[in-house]
Amino acid sequence: MGWMRLEWFTALAVGWGLFVAGAVPALAQEQLDVAESTPIVESAADDQLSRREIDRWLRIAQKPDKPSEVSTGAYSGNDSCQYANDGECDDPGLGTGACPVRTDYSDCWRLAEGVEDDSCQWANDNECDEPLGLGTGACPQATDFSDCQNVIHLRGQDDSCATALNGVCEEPGLGNGSCAANTDRGDCIGRDRPMEINDHYFGRDDRVIMDTAVFPWSVIGVITLEGGGTCTATLIANDVLITASHCINGDRGTNSAGTFATGFGRPDGMRTARIIDHMIDPNWDNERFSNSDDFDGTDWAMLRIDQPLGAELGHVGVRALVDTAGARGARRASLYQAGYSRDTGDHLSGNIGCEILDVMNDNTMQHNCDTTQGDSGSPFMVEENGQYYVVATDSNYRRVPNAPVINIAARSDGWTGYYDDFVAGRLGASNTRPQGPGKPDKN
Repeated sequence: MGWMRLEWFTALAVGWGLFVAGAVPALAQEQLDVAESTPIVESAADDQLSRREIDRWLRIAQKPDKPSEVSTGAYSGNDSCQYANDGECDDPGLGTGACPVRTDYSDCWRLAEGVEDDSCQWANDNECDEPLGLGTGACPQATDFSDCQNVIHLRGQDDSCATALNGVCEEPGLGNGSCAANTDRGDCIGRDRPMEINDHYFGRDDRVIMDTAVFPWSVIGVITLEGGGTCTATLIANDVLITASHCINGDRGTNSAGTFATGFGRPDGMRTARIIDHMIDPNWDNERFSNSDDFDGTDWAMLRIDQPLGAELGHVGVRALVDTAGARGARRASLYQAGYSRDTGDHLSGNIGCEILDVMNDNTMQHNCDTTQGDSGSPFMVEENGQYYVVATDSNYRRVPNAPVINIAARSDGWTGYYDDFVAGRLGASNTRPQGPGKPDKN
């Protein structure tokens, strides 16, 4: 069924004008040369485009034509910020705040002047293309009004307040003012979310902020990588973490150098350690993972740190849930998920009581836990007699034509067989096979 995905997207790309003679970027040409592959699971899911396929092609696409200048002149500025002309407003008070005031004019003037239209070339295609979790990110903000009108009231809002998602609105003018404006979205605007929103809340955001002074949330932390980027990771042994492979892999290969921090809410302060070793699935293929759904089941990485934080803080266990309980038993499990979501600031958000919706034989599972960017690598756990066990880690989402996205996690069944050897030091970046006595020398 892989050919259907490629054929469909090729047609779509032609319709978007991606394949212009003499104008195809080198990266696009490289991706066109990638061979097709046959999905592991033969089902309706085979016709689904991966999030990474969509996102990468949208980045390859030529930038939309500059919208017509209809500014009233009420807002002025320039594009001197390094993030100018990236399609999202970065001015403080209007956008992300990543730019100094009025240095991201082209991306911000529409928001400042209240101009909403359909000037994006992908407007009116029945899919919201705004950035920052509302849509695909293919259009600048405020240029895809007809497709995004049901979600634009969430623009610029998040749940980054320390007391967000507690059921009490605490923004100025709406509550007691203990939260800054626009930082207590779920409590002040409500938790209902349109199904078409690009963030993955399945119609309602059921997350809560977790107390990172209390186990097991105290052992779910953040890895900050020297190569750039952050992900969620969890202590599964005294000095071993589990996270997602895509967090430490990129076009330049695997690089796990960085730090781990956890226990941010502890009265005696957080704990930190350096990452000194890693192991990824021997079949990991970063390019194919980035361009298909076929390698999602290999999206796991065990990391070794230089401090035995688990001896002090404790650590969760690991379980190959499908191997031990079967697919039917796994679907009956009640999940505990938590991660450092993009929209909750420095606070750990989690979803308790979500479920496994489907189990695929490529070592992945579909779930309905509320996750978004930043949750990559976060654990899905089951609880038994007060003990917690990681049964999967957050990977990505897949797009389904004319339907909401589906959330995908890599099941622990794919790596628990390596766990003991990695914990014991017999496996690591320099050796992906368990060490043993080996073959005797020939006489």
